[in-house]
Amino acid sequence: MVTQPPVFAIVAGEASGDLLGADLIRALKEQFPDALFEGIGGPKMLAEGFQSLFEMDRLSVMGFTEPLKRLPELLRMRGTIIKRYSQNKPAVFVGIDSPDFNLTIEAKLHSRSVKTVHYVSPSVWAWRQGRIKKIKKSVDLMLSLFPFEADFYHKHDVPVCCVGHPLAKQLPMQPDTLGARRALGLDTKRPVLCIMPGSRAGEVELMAELFLDVAAVIDKALPGLQLIIPAANSARYDDLEKILSARETPVVTLLRQQSHVAMEASDVVLLASGTTALEAMLLKKPMVVSYRLGSLTYALVSPFIKTPFASIPNLLANEMLVPELIQDQATVEALSDQVLKAFNPDRVAELAAKFQELHQLLAVNSGSIAAAAIAKLIAE
Repeated sequence: MVTQPPVFAIVAGEASGDLLGADLIRALKEQFPDALFEGIGGPKMLAEGFQSLFEMDRLSVMGFTEPLKRLPELLRMRGTIIKRYSQNKPAVFVGIDSPDFNLTIEAKLHSRSVKTVHYVSPSVWAWRQGRIKKIKKSVDLMLSLFPFEADFYHKHDVPVCCVGHPLAKQLPMQPDTLGARRALGLDTKRPVLCIMPGSRAGEVELMAELFLDVAAVIDKALPGLQLIIPAANSARYDDLEKILSARETPVVTLLRQQSHVAMEASDVVLLASGTTALEAMLLKKPMVVSYRLGSLTYALVSPFIKTPFASIPNLLANEMLVPELIQDQATVEALSDQVLKAFNPDRVAELAAKFQELHQLLAVNSGSIAAAAIAKLIAE
């Protein structure tokens, strides 16, 4: 009798999920050499032999208005995924992040006896905590990236496995700043500010102009400043190129991706809150974290926020290690002041020591731990 190879259905909705998905696929291949991997994923997952049924970028939406505009398309995609894996049940369905999209799929499939895993905890511990009820009914296993998340799920009797973050193993404990500057053709002795306004179109639209205004202030305050912006993908590169061409700005080196090299080459990173803050922390870089939502979106979500911190470094340390300037606090004056303070050598050394401790906390074999937890679930 010929046995069919196991099929792992995985849905990732953005670049950070693509990274996690590729890491997970590599680890699952070791336990299931004949396995097939399909669903929705990006270039890193595709490089591992993954078959994507839709372009991952079609899921990368933010706020309230953008998803509403794209709702018919998103519903069709979700319906296709649910139908496919209801009729042809995979060994397991893994939704990576994108909770608004994935949790509904997981709930439907779970009700049809498909084993479901959600990889990357929604920020349910931070806001809209009532979502834990839906999660409990939708997933057989939560894979969390950080210890403080696992603690929350244990309290609510949701099966959880903390897997750390694969970036903590991939990024060096000691960054090679000079090597990165040489690789990018930057002057090794002049200060470098890395600007990262986000990976989504909506984020760049809301944050890029603000960050460039801040950069203009820093350029006047720090003679010889070098500015670099790594665009998250080709679409964001085009967006940023248009923004830069339409305004008078200090000289900017605009890069296609290369975000890790760009951060490694920098003295300070000005970034939109998200996974980028974790990356900057792992590269031991002082940072200023900022974020803006559309005014309507912020008015709707802000009453439900239950955490004192927005960025991962501060959440991990449970203290305000790095400044966070969110929404109305995100002014050119306030951001410029914090960015200038971040260049202080004493501050740089203090943060590097604390970031080293946090890096070591997360530096485990995430993909292998996640794959082992999934294998155990399948065997049960």
